[in-house]
Amino acid sequence: DPVVTDAPHVLLLTDGITRIAVPTPFAVGRVNCYLIDDEPLTLVDTGPNSSRSLAELEAGLAAAGRRVEDLERIVLTHQHIDHIGLAGALAERSGAEVVALAALAPWLADYEASMDGDDVFGGQVMRQNGVPDALTVELKALTAGFHALGAPVTVTHTVADGDSLTFSGRTWIVHHRPGHSPSDTVFQDADSRLLIAGDHLLSAISSNPLISRPLDHSGQVGAADRPPALLIYLDSLARTAEMDATIVHGGHGDAVTDHRALIAKRVAAHERRADKIAGLLADGPSTAFDLAQRMWGGVAMTQAYLTLSEVLGHLDLLERDDRVARIADDVDTFQLSA
Repeated sequence: DPVVTDAPHVLLLTDGITRIAVPTPFAVGRVNCYLIDDEPLTLVDTGPNSSRSLAELEAGLAAAGRRVEDLERIVLTHQHIDHIGLAGALAERSGAEVVALAALAPWLADYEASMDGDDVFGGQVMRQNGVPDALTVELKALTAGFHALGAPVTVTHTVADGDSLTFSGRTWIVHHRPGHSPSDTVFQDADSRLLIAGDHLLSAISSNPLISRPLDHSGQVGAADRPPALLIYLDSLARTAEMDATIVHGGHGDAVTDHRALIAKRVAAHERRADKIAGLLADGPSTAFDLAQRMWGGVAMTQAYLTLSEVLGHLDLLERDDRVARIADDVDTFQLSA
């Protein structure tokens, strides 16, 4: 069982792993960073680029008898700023190698341009799906304010799906599991049947499949040909359900001890949400934004893109099953299939 330390939000887990939960400014709350007491000494995810997060991370390392300068490897599970924000600063102080998915490395190296490009893409998606221009402009200004919570970092060790990451006392297999983000990566210790999963699978909340620009940025991907994040995520969940695991350590909250049951629960919830949206379309064609408003009412501005992504994901699911048709125009609408 996990051992509570004297430091707040720090748990000593099994097999030389310490979970350090550091603060974020987001509704999801604290983000879990994992210290792997092995050779090389490894930290999985870093928390956002803020002085408070750094101070609590340093306190958590101290509770495990370590310092930032002791780190030899930093592993990043995906591109979201609450997971990568401090990576560059920690690598500079420690000299640690930085490990991430090969496709993510250019995004991280050119962080500001990557975030700006993602914001432009997000604005296109919102306009294409009926979000009023005033709200789109306000939300873009708000998200631009979060850019400072991340920072560029040079990935010195790239990995791809199926690769291995070796320690002196364990080996992790790398699994690319996109959906929540394009870069979601799960690390599997097959011997101990343990997964380090980032935000791919969380115990208390559903991992929102955010509509995201592809990592390769090939061509000009616009809103009309956006990747179907929920369909991609459901495929990733199906592959994870086939894995042999007894415990999954996620990026937020407590560990998952029955990943197959939780995945089945998440899939069922998505099917119910799709049915509800289909029911709303029985009243006639609608934009995705209008459907989001009918589902959740006047949601907070900070949640506007999240709720739009939710609706678009379930519309993609309904369209795949020939239950809904998209009417393409300057602003897309959706209707029940004939």
